[in-house]
Amino acid sequence: MAFESLGDKLQGVFKKLRGKGKLSEKDIKDAMREIKLALLEADVNFKVVKEFVASVSEKALGQEIMESLTPAQQLVKIVNDELTQMIGGEVSRLEFAKKTPTVIMMCGLQGAGKTTATGKLALDLRKQGRRPLMTACDVYRPAAIKQLQVLGDQIQIPVFSMGADISPVTIAKEAVEYAIKHGNDPVILDTAGRLHIDEELMDELANIKTATEPTEILLVVDAMTGQDAVNVAKTFNEQLDITGVILSKLDGDTRGGAALSVKQVTGKPIKFASTGEKLSDLEPFYPDRMASRILGMGDVLSLVEKAQATIDEKKAQELETKLRKQQFDLDDFLEQLRQIKKMGSFSQILGMLPGIDKKMLESVDTEENEKRIVHIEAIIQSMTMEERQNPKIIGASRKIRISKGSGTRVQDVNQLLKQFEQMQKMMKQFSGGKQQRMLKRLRKGR
Repeated sequence: MAFESLGDKLQGVFKKLRGKGKLSEKDIKDAMREIKLALLEADVNFKVVKEFVASVSEKALGQEIMESLTPAQQLVKIVNDELTQMIGGEVSRLEFAKKTPTVIMMCGLQGAGKTTATGKLALDLRKQGRRPLMTACDVYRPAAIKQLQVLGDQIQIPVFSMGADISPVTIAKEAVEYAIKHGNDPVILDTAGRLHIDEELMDELANIKTATEPTEILLVVDAMTGQDAVNVAKTFNEQLDITGVILSKLDGDTRGGAALSVKQVTGKPIKFASTGEKLSDLEPFYPDRMASRILGMGDVLSLVEKAQATIDEKKAQELETKLRKQQFDLDDFLEQLRQIKKMGSFSQILGMLPGIDKKMLESVDTEENEKRIVHIEAIIQSMTMEERQNPKIIGASRKIRISKGSGTRVQDVNQLLKQFEQMQKMMKQFSGGKQQRMLKRLRKGR
């Protein structure tokens, strides 16, 4: 989980302060020392930490917080505001050219996740109603062109390639011409990387930039590479004048501090964050929401947006009608599970809820819950249509058949049927006249 270690330490600092009525100057200085150590241990750039601590200390030691009735909350607010500014301030969107097609140039070191990020970005733009064209400009890495073509097939987005014997500059120029003729917009250039920054790499990227005049030059940075990520970002920005950053592998890093330094060091915003392995796991980077997550304050807005993007409104209305008429069956139950799965893993969803700390997450076996959903899906799919609509007909012999068909135990089938029966009873109570009378009494204040 991204920034897990940093979040734990910062939340620990604030927990100590909340137990105190008023904060002395010593309390604040001690807290700032702990915050400084937490940021450094999380791999945040030293200069960035120094500026951050100085800014927070200046505001925290003012009369406003010293005399506040809730000084700990005031300090959290100051840290939250400063952290938001440190990682970008306002959300930064993609820019699009006035004259189509928009060219988006992807760059970065080999292994940073550039090709995957190209596929994720293309998919995200298609969801917005655009017709992206991915372009294979990496003619050096073995199977790089094939990798992009496989991604293109998976998400059904066209890939422009001319083979490994053509100059990347020529490929990029021809891709733009192709896009103009075929109505593709934007053109996303998947350029080559190296294991390290060298003159040859930078010259080639500079030539592609000159030839295609990209509106966006996005640097893909591996969030797990520590301070190297900051150094890479700084060098690419000096050479190419990048317009933004995509953080890859953010889901696998527990420190993440280097990623927090990128904006301060380069002056260029983080525009996207890759939050998982699926091609749909690319999110706009919201500095305020990320700061809120780090400080344990949740991210309800992102959770709501995920729900809106994944839950089918028509199916939700159909479900409501079925609930009212007490016609909720196992097919409906399965559909709801699938809708939840689309929103992401349990750990991702729980991490967006306010007040959910690491200990709470540890007490919930998210991996076990996700396995359980897979088992439930298999059990229901092994039932006949009649059994799904009327589970009461499922006797001993049917349970054995269903368990064999789903690769589960008979006990698992029994557990699902019992849970479903309990759910139906609850729904009956909420849709019955008794519940309606109870609501009327509550409205009258009885």
